[in-house]
Amino acid sequence: MQRLVAELEQARVGHVKLNEPLAEHTTWKIGGPADLFIVPESREQLSETLRLLHKHGVPWTPLGRGSNTLVSDKGVRGAVIKLGSGFDTIAFDNNTVCAGAAYSFIKLSVMAGKQGLTGLEFAGGIPGSVGGAVYMNAGANGSDVSRIFKSADIVWEDGSSGTYGKEDMKFGYRHSILHERRGIVTGATFVLEHGDRKEIAAVMATFKERRLRTQPLQEASAGSVFRNPPNDYSARLIEAAGLKGARVGGAEVSLLHANFIVNLGGATAEDVLTLMHRIQSTVEERFGIRLVPEVLLMGER
Repeated sequence: MQRLVAELEQARVGHVKLNEPLAEHTTWKIGGPADLFIVPESREQLSETLRLLHKHGVPWTPLGRGSNTLVSDKGVRGAVIKLGSGFDTIAFDNNTVCAGAAYSFIKLSVMAGKQGLTGLEFAGGIPGSVGGAVYMNAGANGSDVSRIFKSADIVWEDGSSGTYGKEDMKFGYRHSILHERRGIVTGATFVLEHGDRKEIAAVMATFKERRLRTQPLQEASAGSVFRNPPNDYSARLIEAAGLKGARVGGAEVSLLHANFIVNLGGATAEDVLTLMHRIQSTVEERFGIRLVPEVLLMGER
C-alpha cells in the first residue's frame, strides 16, 4: 500500500488520505475508515488513479455525496474515490445543462428552475450528486433521470473514458450500465424544456412542502431504504406491518415515513442492517413480498 500511495502522490492525482473515517462523508453519519481515500480534481487525475489502482490490484469503491449508502462499521478495504471540487460544475446552453458528477442533484433542479427550464422538478428532493443520480437512474414524483438524459462522461476501471448516450446506459428502475460495468461518471448532460418560471417554482414548492410534511429531513438518514415493489410502495407495506417506530440501537424506522431509517444518535451499520432484515422478514411473512434494498451496502462485512 505504501508503494501505491507514493506513486499516487508522485502522479499528483489529488488528495490522498489513509484511514479516513467515512462517517464524515455519509448522510447517515455511519461508517468505519477507508484504507485509502482519494479525491481527484480532474478526469485526468481520476483516470490515472484508476490505472494505478488496477496496476497494484487494489479494489476501489466510488462515493458521491454519501446519501443512499450504508458503510460498514469495519470500514472499506482498498480505496474509496470521491470526486473533488473540479467536478462540482454546471453550465447551461439554451435548453441543455451540463453538470459535473459532484454537483448536487437538488441544486441542479433549483438552478434549472431559475433558468425557466422544466423537467428536473422531480429532483428537488433527491439527495446526492449528479453522478450518483445517473448511476441509480434516480427518480421521484413520477419521473427519473432517463426521461431527461442526453449523455454522460464515464471513466472506466482500466482508465479509459468516453461519452455515452441514453441507449448506451441501459437505464431501468434504479439501474444503469454502471451496475454491470465498473466505471465512474464524471459529468452528464440533460435536455430540458422551456417553461414558465412561476409555474416551475410552484410545482417545486408543492413537492418541497410534501417532503417537509412526510419525510424526516431534519434527521440523519440515507433516503429511501427499499425499492418500491411492482404496483405498491415499500413505505405502505412497512407501515401496514406495524414497523413504524421499530428500533435497534440508535436506528429507528421513521415515524414520518416508514421507508426511512434514521440515526437517532450513535447508530451503527449493524443496527441499521439488523433493522433492515427485520423489516424484510416481517413484510415477507405478512404480505409475501421480499423488499429489495435501494441503499448501497459498502465495505467489509
